[in-house]
Amino acid sequence: MASLTGIVTLVAGATRGAGRGIAVELGAAGAVVYCTGRTTRQQRSEYDRPETIEDTADLVTAAGGTGIAVPTDHLDPGAVAALVGRIDREHGRLDVLVNDIWGGELLVEWDTPVWEHDLANGLRTLRLAVDTHLITAHHALRLLSRTPGGLVVEVTDGTAGYNTENYRLNVYYDLAKIAPIRLARSWAHELRAHGGTSVAVTPGWLRSELMLQHYGVAEENWRDACAREPHFAISETPRFVGRGIAALAADPDRHRWTGRSTSSGELAQVYGVDDLDGSRPDAWRYIVEVQDAGKPADTTGYR
Repeated sequence: MASLTGIVTLVAGATRGAGRGIAVELGAAGAVVYCTGRTTRQQRSEYDRPETIEDTADLVTAAGGTGIAVPTDHLDPGAVAALVGRIDREHGRLDVLVNDIWGGELLVEWDTPVWEHDLANGLRTLRLAVDTHLITAHHALRLLSRTPGGLVVEVTDGTAGYNTENYRLNVYYDLAKIAPIRLARSWAHELRAHGGTSVAVTPGWLRSELMLQHYGVAEENWRDACAREPHFAISETPRFVGRGIAALAADPDRHRWTGRSTSSGELAQVYGVDDLDGSRPDAWRYIVEVQDAGKPADTTGYR
């Protein structure tokens, strides 16, 4: 993988899951990585998970980069403005923004019609999933656009075609996960005159901390969960999408991706990167062709 030494990046929503995996892999390529989120070693967010942004920053540094933890509530415009101002003072530029803020898993009610879903929780989900991305872009893209060649990655769940053609679990989740794809297209338009690139990226079936807990396994024995859910065999670590995004950031011809929606599996195929176990899962192709088609679990040709 090409080096990202000296590249200044911001991973907004780096506390856990895909955000943490992306931050660590950007660090492994040598980047400076500002890691933001609301859970610190001193205080947990409403999400009430144990992972912290300081832990993520330490992992970035251990991987070979420079991890910098900055507690930030991305619903607070003042806090985001202060974050971007700090990056400007310390480095004078921002090369890569990864917009990965989410935090709605505990608020959404799966397969629940709008008239039965808790309204406050649904609207809170949209604030966490959409407003945060807009607020962050408002402040961060001003700095990123000052230097030609900047990259914005909007992280979502699902590809453009899949999210457009399928109902995603409930209306709030549906809107939350189509929004980053549309935002990536908007940033592509707005950054074009400044030489910037914007891409929407989805991981596959992610073995996040929450997902592993849901199945009662750890990363070391994750395959035990396949007895309960055979299709879980196509899952991937958070580092896999991180490796794809790090490769994208290092690609001098990355502008060919601008405005597009892609996946960890597609990035891995294009850039020749593997997951931590040496596999190369193509989860979204599998989901469409095997899982959603009602076929028995069989990852042959998809890993």
